[in-house]
Amino acid sequence: MEKILFLAHTQADGTLPNVAREALSAAVDLSRQLAGASLTVGLFGGEVASAADSVAACGAARFLAVSGTDFVDSRYASDVAAIEALVRESGATLILAPTTARFSRALPGAVQRLQGRIETHVSALEAADGTPRIQRWYYRQRMVATLTRSQRPWFLVIDSGVFPSWQGAPAKASTETVPVTIGEECNRTRVTGIQSPSANTRTIRPDADLLFVAGAGWSKKQADGEVHIKDAEGLILDFMGKGNASLGSTKSLVDMSGEGETVLSFMSHLNQVGQTGSTPRHPKGLATCCHGEEPHAVGWRFIGERRAINTDPNCGWAQGKADVLYVADAFKVMARVNELLAE
Repeated sequence: MEKILFLAHTQADGTLPNVAREALSAAVDLSRQLAGASLTVGLFGGEVASAADSVAACGAARFLAVSGTDFVDSRYASDVAAIEALVRESGATLILAPTTARFSRALPGAVQRLQGRIETHVSALEAADGTPRIQRWYYRQRMVATLTRSQRPWFLVIDSGVFPSWQGAPAKASTETVPVTIGEECNRTRVTGIQSPSANTRTIRPDADLLFVAGAGWSKKQADGEVHIKDAEGLILDFMGKGNASLGSTKSLVDMSGEGETVLSFMSHLNQVGQTGSTPRHPKGLATCCHGEEPHAVGWRFIGERRAINTDPNCGWAQGKADVLYVADAFKVMARVNELLAE
């Protein structure tokens, strides 16, 4: 009989990030599929009471909590100690956690201490013959594998955008405090502050509803024979701010910077989407001045609704890769879209 532990950390305001609610949805679904399985919620952070109350209706038998000033900020040593304590207290055989920077840093150390095994980038869960099985992608999302393990505890790190966010009315959760002893190794690291980009400069937003991808056409000569890179930057940044979208790029566009050509000043290889870039998961996607070549389009396989703007009706997006293709000038379309968003 499997014992499932949903593991999450709180944010600075004491709430759970959306990706954690998605992982909770996966944990709840798996606990229902496995006969006799029990579900426990394990939370850690500065203050976890409100977070526990927000998911109290998920059907978990226990709510375990590690809280205090030592767990407000992300530190490897204190996070590993909290994770280890929650897993040992719960007696869990399966641990489900969301993909966050904090877990990516601390989970490997906790797995080593607990003599467990870990799978990252989990994209599907199921129970077959009473055994949990997971799916994950390999070779730049061109191959999918179904895996299972007999080793316990087994840690499963759930990718964002795979499962629906768990929704339920808040209630009062009866939390059990799990004591954690903080050693001297934790005190060697002190968090003195947090530096983060402003909303205007942050272009990669995994939780955004829309992925906006810019292609090399933005930096090419337009109908008047001139390059309008500054106009392109203004249109794209204006839309990013008004639409709260996440910005992507084709490989050809980001590679232009190494060839000495004029490029979008805010674009980098971190924005690259495709076979040699990222494969984000957003409900909707809009490709502009892209041709929909296979290496680029492979990064779109997890986008829900795909649309594209291109002046060429025979571009790659028109060959069954886009749900809707607008044959138009992206400069004019995005200018009009920004006007409508401003109304």
